[in-house]
Amino acid sequence: MDALTQASRSGRAGRAWSGRLTGISPGVKLGLLALLALVCVLMFMTIQVKTDWAFVLQYRGSKLAAMVLVAYAVGVSTVLFHSITHNRILTPAIMGFDALYLLIQTSLAYVFGMQAVSTFSPTWKFAGETAVMVLMAFVLFRALFSGAVRSLHLMLLVGVVLGVLFRALTGLMLRLIDPSEFGSLQDRFFASFNVVAVDLLLASSVALVLLSLFLWRIRHSFDVIALGRDMAISLGVDYQKRVMQILFCIAVLVSISTALVGPVTFLGLLVTNLAYQFIGNMRHRYTLAASVLLGVVALVGGQLILEYVLGYNSALSMVIEFIGGMVFLLLLLSGKKH
Repeated sequence: MDALTQASRSGRAGRAWSGRLTGISPGVKLGLLALLALVCVLMFMTIQVKTDWAFVLQYRGSKLAAMVLVAYAVGVSTVLFHSITHNRILTPAIMGFDALYLLIQTSLAYVFGMQAVSTFSPTWKFAGETAVMVLMAFVLFRALFSGAVRSLHLMLLVGVVLGVLFRALTGLMLRLIDPSEFGSLQDRFFASFNVVAVDLLLASSVALVLLSLFLWRIRHSFDVIALGRDMAISLGVDYQKRVMQILFCIAVLVSISTALVGPVTFLGLLVTNLAYQFIGNMRHRYTLAASVLLGVVALVGGQLILEYVLGYNSALSMVIEFIGGMVFLLLLLSGKKH
């Protein structure tokens, strides 16, 4: 089965799932998602406001900005990762990117100590961690996208093994560091949308803008790369160079989302597959935007429900990981790789 046939079947699967929305154009569907995301944002900023607006904008605004940035970073990175791996059940987190970031965090604490690490400039610390992560990502994952590896099961195995290795090394260093530093470091291992690294919002925003400008310049190659290596080369795309560029952007995007709120393993899997099914069109001009908007709806809307309906009775990251994990198992068992 060639790549064009596989892409066609993916589109038909999405249109079938859409059901009643089949006759609606992808542009209109994006408009509906944008409206829903806007409603969630407005409700998050205005519901039960009983204090000064300056405080509301500072407190809720920082949380909202972090959730929007995370939704953008996770949505874009996962869609692009699907394009270069040609499988819809692989995500950067499942392949070990999040575990790699946590390993870097733990290594810094082990080598320098948490007290010394806390004195580092957050912006420069973030830049250094991102640089190390990108370098290691190139070394670790270059072979997976060189054309030599085609098996989904092998790619999953490599990702799981690397993730286990990174977490094992992290656990070893956690046992060797000072017990008083263990608690403060462990807090970074779990995603929290209530405790946001506010000092990284500006640096993350600048990095996302620069990455977006670069991705916009190469946007026309995304659909071609999704057709497969041979097809992309025959259509004149420098496949290896372009995939490495996309992988660089993915590594930075994962670093941004993890630095802001912590690791969110299955958020990308959840929102991207919902986007594919809802839009019913596999072109990146639609799937990228839909994934980001669904990420905003999931994070902001989910936080609204937890805060004002459930009263903080559970953590949003736990709910997302549970639902995303179920989606991952269903996709894996059903064999829907494309």
